[in-house]
Amino acid sequence: MANGQWYPPEWPDRIRALADGSLTPVAPKRAATVMLLKDTDTGPSVHMLRRRTSMAFAGGAYAYPGGGVDPRDEQQIRWAGPTRAWWARRLGLEEAAAQAIVCAAVRETYEEAGVLLAGPTDDSVVGDTTGEDWEADRAALVARDLSFAEFLDRRGLALRSDLLGAWTRWITPEFEPRRYDTWFFVAALPEGQRTRNASTEADRTVWIRPTDAAASYDKGDLLMMPPTIATLRQLTPYDSAAQTLTAAPDRDLTPVLARARLGEDGEIVLAWPGHDEFTKHIPTGGTSS
Repeated sequence: MANGQWYPPEWPDRIRALADGSLTPVAPKRAATVMLLKDTDTGPSVHMLRRRTSMAFAGGAYAYPGGGVDPRDEQQIRWAGPTRAWWARRLGLEEAAAQAIVCAAVRETYEEAGVLLAGPTDDSVVGDTTGEDWEADRAALVARDLSFAEFLDRRGLALRSDLLGAWTRWITPEFEPRRYDTWFFVAALPEGQRTRNASTEADRTVWIRPTDAAASYDKGDLLMMPPTIATLRQLTPYDSAAQTLTAAPDRDLTPVLARARLGEDGEIVLAWPGHDEFTKHIPTGGTSS
């Protein structure tokens, strides 16, 4: 680990295998994650969870609520805010795929943080979602016993796509055994709702200012993967959640994908385009520096 940055020890061998053709990249799965914001007296804070140290992937790393697309996220649902066609243009996808990404973002935020970006009308949002009946539905969603479309229909709710702002897109490097094509969104914590650690994959959650989280990462106190710290740094210029959401439509969604090349001496140079702080030089048989 350099600073608070997480690098799996198997990366060098996998990168070399990819370079010599003995490793075939797996296709990335579609995913979505949400940077949930709330305003405080000292500026906006973002909701983060720490993955359990026992997790095979990024154990102990801080991240945001999120996860993979459920194929049923493409089902017909009650929809509020910009149209599916608008989201298709914004995300660069077909309409069904764009809906699935937005739906996954809202669903995963509810599953992992207990926050629901939906309401009974196109301009309202549900309030407290911590009752036992809500928890039963949330657990059914996590278990995939209930689709998000069925959940919304049962409760007479519309997904509020206007409460989300598409922020950036990262694709897991080709040498990783588990790959995700992940869209990052920003959203403000709805009035009357509160977060809780509802994820079985997390052992704690925090509300933290992006500047403080980035400083803790730089000191090595908080462990994060490149997309997490990169997005935290991107949030620091904004003075409120609303200001961040206003900036979202102008954000470039060209995917960030790490590239690895082999030098003449066998050294691996690993780089994320546009993010020089993550560039790593891995000597032959050595560890990254």
